[in-house]
Formats: sequence, C-alpha cells, structure tokens
Amino acid sequence: MADAETLVKDIERLGEKLAEAKASIATQIIGQPTVVDLSLNAMLSGGHALLMGLPGLGKTLLVDTLSTVMGLSANRVQFTPDLMPADILGSEVLETGADGARSFRFLEGPIFCQLLMADEINRASPRTQSALLQAMQEKHVSIAGQERPLPAPFHVLATQNPIEQEGTYPLPEAQLDRFLLRIDVDYPDRETEKGILMATTGIDGATAHPVFTGAELIHAQEVVRRMPVGDAVVEMILDLVRACRPNEPEAHDAVNRSVSWGPGPRAAQSLMLCVRARALLDGRLAPSAEDVAALARPILSHRMALSFAARAEGVILEEVIENVTHGVTRIERAA
Repeated sequence: MADAETLVKDIERLGEKLAEAKASIATQIIGQPTVVDLSLNAMLSGGHALLMGLPGLGKTLLVDTLSTVMGLSANRVQFTPDLMPADILGSEVLETGADGARSFRFLEGPIFCQLLMADEINRASPRTQSALLQAMQEKHVSIAGQERPLPAPFHVLATQNPIEQEGTYPLPEAQLDRFLLRIDVDYPDRETEKGILMATTGIDGATAHPVFTGAELIHAQEVVRRMPVGDAVVEMILDLVRACRPNEPEAHDAVNRSVSWGPGPRAAQSLMLCVRARALLDGRLAPSAEDVAALARPILSHRMALSFAARAEGVILEEVIENVTHGVTRIERAA
C-alpha cells in the first residue's frame, strides 16, 4: 500500500514538472505539440528517436531546447560521407611527457554526452552508422580493447531528410529497429507559422529554462517502468503487434496483402514503455487503449515494410497501420 501511495505521489509530482517542461519548450518551439510530446516520450522511456522532416522545420532547435530544459549535456554531429567512427566515438593519441616518456591518452568523441543530435544520419557510411547504433544499444564504446561507458542518461535524436536521397546510405531495417520512435515533423499550419514569424524576427526572444536534471530524468524513467498497465492494454498491444506480421495466424488482411515483413517483440516492448510515458505526460496514473492507438504509427512505421507489389500499387504503409489499429481497437471495445 505504501509503495502504491509513493508511486501515485511520484506520478503527480512528475506530471507537474513535465507540464512545466513543456511550457518551457513552448517558448522556443511554437506549435508541433505532437513532436514535442513524442520526443519527451522517447526520453522518459529511456530510448532514442528518429526525426523525419524537411529542412528548416526546427529539428535542431528542438534538440537544443530539450537539452536545456531536461538539464542534459548535448553535442551535435553533422553526418557526412567521409565521417569515420573515430570522429564520433573518440580515439587514442600518443603523447610525450616532459620527461620524454610516451603514453596513450584517450580523447573522447562527441558521443560522450547525455543528448546527441545525429544530424542527417543517413549521409554517413554504413561503418559509421554501425558504430553509433552499437553505442546506442549497449550504452558504451570499446576503444583499443577498453570498454568506456557513456554518460547516463544517454539519448540520441537522429534526423533524416526524406527528399535528399542522392549520396545517402539508408539505415538497414535491423538498425532502424534500435530507434524507439519515428517522429514525423511536418509543415506548420498558417497560424502557427505566423506565430513563428512574430516570435523569431524581432530583437528580443524568449529563452527556455532548465526544469529537470539528468538524475531527475533517470528517476522519471524508473517511475515509467513502475507504472501499472491493465490487462486490456497489454492484450491490445499484443493484438496490434501480432496483427502486423504477415503470414501469421493473427495477421490482419491488409497486412497479408501489402506487407513483406512486420515488427518483432521489440515493438511490443516499445509500446509497453511508451504508453506509460504518454500517460505520465498527461498526468494520468495508468495508460489506456487510446495511448496504444496514438503510438501505433510512431512505433510501427519504421519496423514494417511494404511489398514490391504494394508499393507499385501506391499503398501507403501509414494507412495500413491505421487500418490495423482501427480494427484492433474496435475488437477491444466490443469485448
């Protein structure tokens, strides 16, 4: 009973702090509430996010603002085809001391921070991508046979430009799966864009202020994992993920017709964490079916692929996911 009361107090306190954090972020990021919520969701869940959007939509500003508000040390790496793993991870250099003795000293790369922005990750070679993605998964790097842990918490927000494909190296499916969420950053509506113009072209501009510290974010991640999830929500997560796997007994008809491969167990794990984080962001004590439906596209869209025939017919993957989610939700409500 005491543990339950403590959890309720932690959730209520964190709900207030997260509301303050979102207000602070809103001083810099005008509009885009879904993008902000999903970015915070990824951090509360202890994962990484892939930001997909055209140039000039504020992706870099978002990461910079998040680092300030969440109290995290941050670095930015602009990925290019000639970027090498050592440029990200770091390397050992040979130094000569005053007494003439020589020794190796490790120079940390930009990955040794708490929030890394990997800008245009698909422009780097597969070798460099693999070095980063391995560190994302294992939370440490190995240089010259020595294992070096990364700071905690550690999060990567990577960006991709969907229109510039010439000279890029698309991330393989297995590496895309390491990203907890795919966040689509779209154009702002007219009123939002007017607000951006008025707020950013004057002399004085608002600034975001810190709300969290790294230690408080780690505590928030622990609270997310302690949040209860009802049996109905767990069953809906399983129904949704399993319905998206083609040629399986529980596969949805639209998936069998259009999808070549579907999400694995990591997708279900991601949903379990993210629905809790979404409830926490809303100040609720437990997630609901609506949370599962809202997170289906960001979690599943980079873990599925259309067949060649479906692409030729102009099928859109996001519409397939929406149809499956709608079908699963309707069944759950009927039950």
